[in-house]
Amino acid sequence: MRIALDAMGGDCGPELIIEGALSALRGNKDFEIILLGPSDFLSQQLATLGMNDDVARRLHIEHAPETITMHETPVDAVRRKKNSTIMVGFELVKAERADAVVSAGNSGATMASAIKKLGRLKGVSRPGIASLFPTLKNPVMIMDLGANVDCRPQHLLQFAIMASSCISKILKLDRPRVGLLSIGEEAGKGNTLVKEAHELLSASKLNFFGNVEGRDVYQGNVDVIVCDGFVGNVSLKVSEGLAEAAMQMLRSEIEKSLRAKLGYLLIRHAFNNFRKRVDYAEYGGAPLLGINGAGIVSHGKSNSVAIKNAIVIAANMVRNKVNESIIQALEEQTV
Repeated sequence: MRIALDAMGGDCGPELIIEGALSALRGNKDFEIILLGPSDFLSQQLATLGMNDDVARRLHIEHAPETITMHETPVDAVRRKKNSTIMVGFELVKAERADAVVSAGNSGATMASAIKKLGRLKGVSRPGIASLFPTLKNPVMIMDLGANVDCRPQHLLQFAIMASSCISKILKLDRPRVGLLSIGEEAGKGNTLVKEAHELLSASKLNFFGNVEGRDVYQGNVDVIVCDGFVGNVSLKVSEGLAEAAMQMLRSEIEKSLRAKLGYLLIRHAFNNFRKRVDYAEYGGAPLLGINGAGIVSHGKSNSVAIKNAIVIAANMVRNKVNESIIQALEEQTV
């Protein structure tokens, strides 16, 4: 198995991305990594690092001289930069020289590249972005997180089918519980999209739990939550901002007094566990579901731990044949 890794994407520079790649290779013996970027530059970077023979043998470079930045318009950038790291990565998947692509770069361009190069899975109207969120119980997968800001009820049904198939394979769940994000638990609550999607989900073969409110996202009562990309992206950014603000508030309070500092020493282990539990790096990245291949979008600020975990998720998606499961679930829904 080969994972193509965008070495130039993200905000933290290629050094941390390469470090994450090396960490993934050291911890896993069953895949190889192809670094995407300017070959001379990447060769120079690797020359300064210490690698054992096994890791060096499973690490390759594919020349990709162009990079799509975070501020570029996805469709225009994909059209203009045919030799970008993202485009080259999905071309490798199309040519069966790689099995998946991981990028911490422009998420819109990553999705656009995937669709342009690989197309959609059979039966999928719109691919989307899904991701795991921490809860009081098991992680919950939310979809869509920004790929589709305007949706129809049928799209939300497909999101539910795809996310259910993915999480059942990744976390080994039997009949994941599906919730529909709304402004109230009652079936009649929400806008027209949510109300009509509720009817479709209720009539589907999915294990539909019903509506869930924003405050229920982190309770862990469902395994999958579906929404349109506008609501999903706002929810994602609010969650990230809250986690960062909460950590800063706690640090500020601890630094205010000697008693608080002494107390921190006693609960430091619990504090570190909490920080790890809400850290996006632990979840690696967000799978692109519905494309005819495998792709992972990582956070723009991904550190080496996040990159390593994203690579592992990509490998797990391929290994567990998530796309085959999605196609089967979609076919069963239409029978």
